[in-house]
Amino acid sequence: MRLSLPTLVALLPFYLELVSGQSSGSGKTTRYWDCCKPSCGWPKKSNGPSPVQTCDKNDRPLNDGGNTKSGCDNGGNAFMCSTQSPWALNETTAYGWAAVNIAGSNEASWCCACYELTFTSGPVQGKKMIVQATNTGGDLGNNHFDLAIPGGGVGLFNACTNQYGAPSNGWGERYGGIRSRADCNSFPAALKAGCYWRFDWFGGADNPSVTFRQVACPAAITSKSGCTRNRDSIDQTPTGPKDVPTYTPTP
Repeated sequence: MRLSLPTLVALLPFYLELVSGQSSGSGKTTRYWDCCKPSCGWPKKSNGPSPVQTCDKNDRPLNDGGNTKSGCDNGGNAFMCSTQSPWALNETTAYGWAAVNIAGSNEASWCCACYELTFTSGPVQGKKMIVQATNTGGDLGNNHFDLAIPGGGVGLFNACTNQYGAPSNGWGERYGGIRSRADCNSFPAALKAGCYWRFDWFGGADNPSVTFRQVACPAAITSKSGCTRNRDSIDQTPTGPKDVPTYTPTP
């Protein structure tokens, strides 16, 4: 079908709105795993029907509509689920989750949105990772992706002691976490694979820089997080299969 010139001109503002609304640019990464209920786990944080799935102290999914108090607060019983740990699909692609801050945007716009990160420094340079935004943080800068990696450091808050009996400052250093693959050996079984991922596929990279662009979330990610967005700047329909293989590099 060929559109007339007047029709194309009429559609141009709509097209430009879509392009300009799709977040992209250059950014930075850090890492964390604080075991706290992620911010996007509360109701109505995104434009989608459900918040991010959270789990109880025993890592069992909660069916609470996102209303349970965070494990980082006294008496709270909602925590990050271990299933929201990163994993590799192949030598060059991985999936995961992150706390996010996008310049010129807000939490309502990025909660449960997905971003394709292309690493531009360190041992992962050239590799790609699609992350879903499940959290944010007052200590994040602009275009900042704080990757959720078990053993990555608890940062400002720590519910890992409450949930798993971790040391008072979490595993390893409070910021940065553990320093070797061997440190993962003593982790709770549910967190070991995500911890090993950092030293295997991720090559032990230390806060590599990235370029990023917003993309529709893979169904393999949303099936674990339970959170999808309605259409906004892009079509948010999850893509691909819900079940994808896990690639494990040889250490």
